[in-house]
Amino acid sequence: MKIFDTIAAVSTPRGKGGVAVIRISGAEALEIASRVFLPRCGKSLSEIEPSRAVYGDIIDYSATESGEPIDDGLAVTFRAPRSFTGEDTVEISCHGGALITKCVLSSVLSAGARAAEAGEFTRRAFLNGKMRLNEAEALGDLLDAESTEQIRLARGGMKGLLTEKTSSIYDGLCAMLSSIYARIDFPDEDLSEMTEGEMRETLEALLGRTEALASTYRTGKAINDGIRTAICGRTNAGKSSVYNRLAGEDAAIVTDIEGTTRDLLRETVTLGKTLLRICDTAGLRATDNTVESIGIERAIAEIEASELILAVFDRSKELSADDMSLIHRLSALDTPVIALLNKSDLAPTADEALLRNSFKHTVEISAKDGEGFDRLASLIDSLFIDGDIDLSKDAVVADARQFAALRKAADSLRSALTALCDGVSLDLICIDVEVAMQALSDLEGRDISEEIVSEIFSKFCVGK
Repeated sequence: MKIFDTIAAVSTPRGKGGVAVIRISGAEALEIASRVFLPRCGKSLSEIEPSRAVYGDIIDYSATESGEPIDDGLAVTFRAPRSFTGEDTVEISCHGGALITKCVLSSVLSAGARAAEAGEFTRRAFLNGKMRLNEAEALGDLLDAESTEQIRLARGGMKGLLTEKTSSIYDGLCAMLSSIYARIDFPDEDLSEMTEGEMRETLEALLGRTEALASTYRTGKAINDGIRTAICGRTNAGKSSVYNRLAGEDAAIVTDIEGTTRDLLRETVTLGKTLLRICDTAGLRATDNTVESIGIERAIAEIEASELILAVFDRSKELSADDMSLIHRLSALDTPVIALLNKSDLAPTADEALLRNSFKHTVEISAKDGEGFDRLASLIDSLFIDGDIDLSKDAVVADARQFAALRKAADSLRSALTALCDGVSLDLICIDVEVAMQALSDLEGRDISEEIVSEIFSKFCVGK
């Protein structure tokens, strides 16, 4: 990929709309834009004050150098470094028809720009120091947000809340490391600003801050990536009805015939503040049917791999041998289990006392009319989301890559602290501290590999 040429792309969604925006960024952005956009005021585009919209004609440069107007619209220039990418940038707004948008972009490309790759504008913003890598990831999350909580989480990341926390820890480690090196290099000069006791206190404090930051990933993951959730139960307990209620549509077939669900059905839904990646599984029962047996085996594997289990029981019927077998199976797991006592709209017959004694969490629901799902949402939020976190003010780790970097930093700091307490030589302690600093540096994207950067920005849309 060339990173110093001038790129262009449509930055608005495909399809018919009122307005479309073509973004041009790079050293020749103004020159290229001037070939296809002629201000009606008679000035050249380069003479227009930056950040000010100007009305004019858009020329079909691909037809002939003199060109002919293909549309009229607005152009706004942004001069480096005061732009999103940190480069000279021009945004041309035209009418939002699919064909006219394509023609305007084609004209810009014919005038000298290169078609941008996925996420290339944001990548240039990162490379030009306009944002940290974790802030760019937050921007990607904002574009993909499907809930208000995801928007709040992404906005916090874009504001640099996580960068502020990690940079503070990094700076603290840098100051301590310089003090250690001063003691190593000049043992007789008394240049170190820290005693070993102060170093230990500093390491303990920075380790605590790193661990506290890493602990927010449970909340960030629940909101952003979602919790892998299995819906299980015996046949005809109402699993598919619960799945449909959560999904908001009749995605699973519901009948009175036992064994209707034989394969895994998956959907991603927001319940309360938590994103759930739900899976409807086959009813668990003894069967000689080969196809149904395969579905049951897959259901058991899904249950064992899930992070949350919603076990559905039909409270209008007595507990069966299949119900008791499920209770026994789930009691052996460490995964959080919520027993859903379904059909609360009918008179109870099941031994609810046994169910409440068997499971830490139980909720009475009616998949038919939606009763109890608000209580279920509150319970799941309490299990996975820290209620003390303010997404608009607090730094929250929302990405597995970021969490891995913080965990590596915490492990290295813990090793350094242990070594210091055991009287290990300071030069060896420095190695652990440097590893922790490198992990924090990777989190922010200071020295991260090209392969990881490419992978992150490849998930963005072309116009961003």
